[in-house]
Amino acid sequence: MEEKERKIKILVAKPGLDGHDRGAKVVARALRDAGFEVIYTGLHQSLDQIVHAAIEEDVDAIGLSILSGAHMYIFPSLVKMLKEQGLEDIVVFGGGIIPTDDIPELENAGVKQIFLPGTPLEEIIEWVRENVKPRTVSL
Repeated sequence: MEEKERKIKILVAKPGLDGHDRGAKVVARALRDAGFEVIYTGLHQSLDQIVHAAIEEDVDAIGLSILSGAHMYIFPSLVKMLKEQGLEDIVVFGGGIIPTDDIPELENAGVKQIFLPGTPLEEIIEWVRENVKPRTVSL
């Protein structure tokens, strides 16, 4: 069988009660405009909903936007849930209001990258190009 590489598919999500999603929408649109396939789940997503959407959409990466201060719970919990589903190959990254002192612990928990407010969109796009690889599909 011939194998074909597909576009990188990214799920962008806003977990929890966080009600501000402008940054997530800006990043989602920039990623889409850069040629990635992007699924935006909308506001107030539970971790179960995010994992379910990742499975349904067969994504290569999940980008979370967190402004609520719950990043030390949400990111590690998501990584754990993905591992429990055998999906540890899905790259988890994110951004928001996250103290730089917390980033090493998040990376140790399996988060591949944290982007702080003001990160240029091109930097996020280039990071995705370098660190997220699409799966191959059989034709």
